[in-house]
Amino acid sequence: MLDIFAGENALKSIQENGFKQENFINFLGASGGPKWFILFGLDKYLFGNFFKARSSELNLIGSSAGAFRAAALTQKDPVRAIERLAYTYANTVYSSKPSPQEISTQAVHIVEQLFAENGADEIINNEIFKAHFLVAKCNGLTDSDNKIMQGAGLITSMLLNKIDRRLLSKQYQRYIFQHPSSTLTINDPYNFSNVYQTLNPDNIKSALLASGSIPMVMSGIKNIAGSKNGTYRDGGIIDYHFDFSLSNNKSDKQITSGQKLEVDCSKEKYGLTLYPHFSSEPKAGWFDKSSNRRVLASSYENTVLLAPSQSFIQSLPFGKIPDRTDFTKLDAPTRIKYWLKVLEETEKLAECFNDFVIKQDLTKIKAFKP
Repeated sequence: MLDIFAGENALKSIQENGFKQENFINFLGASGGPKWFILFGLDKYLFGNFFKARSSELNLIGSSAGAFRAAALTQKDPVRAIERLAYTYANTVYSSKPSPQEISTQAVHIVEQLFAENGADEIINNEIFKAHFLVAKCNGLTDSDNKIMQGAGLITSMLLNKIDRRLLSKQYQRYIFQHPSSTLTINDPYNFSNVYQTLNPDNIKSALLASGSIPMVMSGIKNIAGSKNGTYRDGGIIDYHFDFSLSNNKSDKQITSGQKLEVDCSKEKYGLTLYPHFSSEPKAGWFDKSSNRRVLASSYENTVLLAPSQSFIQSLPFGKIPDRTDFTKLDAPTRIKYWLKVLEETEKLAECFNDFVIKQDLTKIKAFKP
C-alpha cells in the first residue's frame, strides 16, 4: 500500500539508528497540483503525530502545491490548516473556459482560506517547523503574460532543457523564500542561481501565490515586495520533483535578503530528508515530465521517499490519483465526489506508515535507484 525508498546514506543511517522522527531535518513537498491529495492522510499523520512533539527544527521545502502544503504544515494547528487547504481546493469550481485571471483569483481565495486570521504570523514565527517556498523568476519571453510571447518562451525552454537542463538558467532563476532564521542551503548540481529571500508579512502571500502560478494557466506574480522587479512563476518550472541536495549551516551569520548565501562547508550539518511523494520516479523540472532524464542518485543519498503503491492507486476511483485534467474531463459534482473520496482513502496510507514506525520493520525499505 505504501512504498518506502531510501538513498544510500539514508538507508545506512536508518539501519544503524532505526526509523525515528528526530533523524530528519528536512521535509520536501513537490509540485503536481491536486496530485498531492494522495498524500493528505500522510501529511495529517506526520504533523499531527510523528513530528508533533518535535523540539528541533525541521525545514519544509516546497514548490507549487508543495509550497502550499508547507504553508499549512508550519502553522500552529497543521492538521486543521492542511484540511482547510484540501477541502477548499477540492471544492473549487471554475467556469467552462476559465481565463488566467479567473484561475488566479480562485488561487487568491485558496490562499486566504489557508492563512485564515493568523496563518502568516504563525508561519513566520514558527521556530521549529520552518517554511521555504521555491519560486522561479522569469527572464526574456517567459516574463510576459502575453500568451503568444510566453508560449514562444516556453517552447524555447523545452528545447534548451532537451539539450541540457543547465541551459534553463538563461531563462529562470530560483528564488527561495525562507523562514527568517533559516540556514538551509540548496546544493544544485545544475548550478541554477539561488536567491534567498526572507519571508515577512509583506511578501509571504505573494511568494506563495507565485510558487503555484502555472505558466499559461495563471497570471504571473509581479514585483514581489523586497525582491527584484519582474515576473515570478511556479517553482515547479525548475523544481518539479527536485534534483538537488540540502545542507544546513549553523554558524552565526546574517542572511541578507536577496543575497546569494556563501557557505562554510566545514560547519555544515547534514541530516535526512523525508519526502512523501505521489510517484516513486521523481522528475527534476517541469520540462522533464515527459522526458527520460532521471534524477541523480547523489541528490537523494540522504532522502527517504514515501510513495503510494501502484495497487493502492489502482484501487482509487478511476484507478488513478487526482490531476488538473479532472477539471476539464469531469463535471464539477463528479470531480468533487471523486477527490473527496481520495482524501478519505488516504487515511489508509497513514495507518500503513504508523504500523511501519511502530514495528520498525526495516526490511520494507527499498534502496532508491533512479
